[in-house]
Amino acid sequence: MIEYITPSNLDDRILNRAARTLEGGGLVALPTDTSWSIVCSIKSPAAIKKLRKLSGERDERHFTLLCSSISQFVDVVNMDNTRFRLINKLSPGPYVFILKTLSGTEKFLDIRRHELGVRIPDYPVPIRLIETLKSPLYSITAKKHMTGGEDFYAHHVEEASTELPPIPEEDLFESGWELDDIDGLDLILDGGEERERIFSTILDLCADEVKVIRLGAGLWPI
Repeated sequence: MIEYITPSNLDDRILNRAARTLEGGGLVALPTDTSWSIVCSIKSPAAIKKLRKLSGERDERHFTLLCSSISQFVDVVNMDNTRFRLINKLSPGPYVFILKTLSGTEKFLDIRRHELGVRIPDYPVPIRLIETLKSPLYSITAKKHMTGGEDFYAHHVEEASTELPPIPEEDLFESGWELDDIDGLDLILDGGEERERIFSTILDLCADEVKVIRLGAGLWPI
């Protein structure tokens, strides 16, 4: 079902409905500062499994924890002062930061890697929903092949690859109504405007030197 929203003046009733949907194990699609994302609650193991099945990705760098502030990072990943300063400089914005996970994070998010991508979007819809839910959101980028079309690139990505290829523009959505064909979505928050078909820049901060996993909307080097 689609709920039409005004991103600059979000209706608390719709936000509360979306939060209840997530708390009940549902999947919600929403616009971000890059492209459309599909999110679930990190407190729902069943929803995380649904999100992983919908994505079809083996490489867990395709999954990102959306947060409303850096303070939420410290519950799931390791971060020193150097990494904090870099993240603080680039956030909010179109950057995903891959960091080493804390003990227990892999288990509750059902991930095999000892790393996790985290980011703070520069867009009110995910931020307000996180604040309403009082919890970060586990997310994937919504792609057209999830409606049953051809997967443009995932089959060519190896688990051990050090870089992720750009997401083809033709595999991204512009309008919220297009996502209505994705099976398993419980709610779409649609601002009624077309979104740019762009993706985030992924930076691996696990080692001393920053490694670019994928270049996207976020500039690097800065």
